[in-house]
Amino acid sequence: MRVIDFFDRGALLNSGRAFMIAEDGAETTYRAAQILSHRTALAMHAVGFAHGKRAAIYSPNHPGAFDALLGLYRAGGAWVPINARNAIRENCYILNHNEADFLFYHSSVEDNVAILREECPNIANYVCIDRAGADAPSLADFVAEHNGTIAPFADDPDEVCGIFSSSGTTGQPKGILWTNALFETMVAEMMVHMPPDKPPVHLCAAPMTHAAGVVGLSLMGHGATNVIMNGVQLPQLMENIEKHGVTNLFLPPTAIYVMLAHPDVRNYDYSSLEYFVYAAAPMSVEKLREAIEVFGPVMTQTYGQAEAPMICTFFSPAAHVEAIATNKAHRLASCGQPSLLTPVEIMDDGENILPPGERGEIVVRGRLVMAGYYKNPEATAEVTTSNGWHRTGDIGHKDEDGYIYIVDRKGDMIISGGFNVYPSEVEQVIWTHPAVQDCAVVGAPDEKWGEAVTAVVELKPGQDASEGEIIDLCKEELGSVKAPKAVAFWDELPRSAVGKVRKKDIRDHFWKGHDRRI
Repeated sequence: MRVIDFFDRGALLNSGRAFMIAEDGAETTYRAAQILSHRTALAMHAVGFAHGKRAAIYSPNHPGAFDALLGLYRAGGAWVPINARNAIRENCYILNHNEADFLFYHSSVEDNVAILREECPNIANYVCIDRAGADAPSLADFVAEHNGTIAPFADDPDEVCGIFSSSGTTGQPKGILWTNALFETMVAEMMVHMPPDKPPVHLCAAPMTHAAGVVGLSLMGHGATNVIMNGVQLPQLMENIEKHGVTNLFLPPTAIYVMLAHPDVRNYDYSSLEYFVYAAAPMSVEKLREAIEVFGPVMTQTYGQAEAPMICTFFSPAAHVEAIATNKAHRLASCGQPSLLTPVEIMDDGENILPPGERGEIVVRGRLVMAGYYKNPEATAEVTTSNGWHRTGDIGHKDEDGYIYIVDRKGDMIISGGFNVYPSEVEQVIWTHPAVQDCAVVGAPDEKWGEAVTAVVELKPGQDASEGEIIDLCKEELGSVKAPKAVAFWDELPRSAVGKVRKKDIRDHFWKGHDRRI
């Protein structure tokens, strides 16, 4: 099925149900969104957009962004997501590299659109989704003369439906090719592992260009309502869970930590929640226990990356509860077991599948894996084994029951005094300190050790801790080799546009002025 086919199923079964609820409370029904998607597609074709071309949406979370997305899919286009929080230079590169030739945008980025007009000559048409732009029609004006329906295009499983971007932490972002088959597989995985009891209510607060948007799109076939927020705003997010009876929510761990630290977090009713998904980065086991206590038995983990999105593994709410209730609480440090349609293994550098307990690179295969990197066969070959497994770049191990444990990114390992230290092990211990909100562990230059294990800590508001406390805590739990040699306290850790801690920036801070980085 094509992406738009899932929406049409939701519209068929729930035409009068709200597809979107805006921050001001305005609702758009499935039927109204469906009609607008046809009109948008007709208007796009009228100005030269054709089946197979690429369109981008440059906007914060906003109902108009979802309208534009449905329209471009109805027109037979492929989506090129760009995050409104990215640096303008990065978005220029993404648009040019992935050859987008149509741009929908929100008026809040009008100044940057002026730069795109100069830097992205391939973009032929601009439409402002919320009002008339400086030199662009509003979406309402753009579709004004177009009514009726557009004939559907063939359902080609191998057709590209999206070109997502890698994080760009090791160079320019790579274009990651999603096909209709990949999207269909992802939806099937999510529905098998997280079946809704009723039409879901999804709260989209994290950027729709990433996991939160993917969750919303995956739930369309069940007539899900999307409550749209422009960012993780507290206490509004907690209020919306209670007000709208939210059933599905995705947030990265860093946002969950902020929620848990909010003084009013326990003052709201979260009983409607069925699946509170945390992903995109490892989560503190102690904070996960606290989240289950606060939000109920709904915490759900998935593991994936843009190259194999969202649900390579699955850790159900029931399995979380079971792990705590039995002598298997160590499983809370895992990301779950392989999902139904995506084999997951641990592989060494010689492409040998490793037995339980041994560490190596996490590899996956199946129809959830990307078709490759756009215009970059060399990079595609680098992450593909000789027998077709996709290399994730993550280091981990599995236990006898198939639970996968992520140790670190392959490039994040610290070699200190000849010993391998995986930062995530140290971070898990530091997160247990009651004053710590978040932390990151990196290797800093050291004449004696080569790399010294160094922790950078962000404290909870009004809390205090000393370097000695953190080091002693780690020595007690991990021993002196893995304990930090130094602890720095920063007001705020650097984070990416989707809330991930940017370890590269932290590492660069310590290695500035050094010719080597190891």
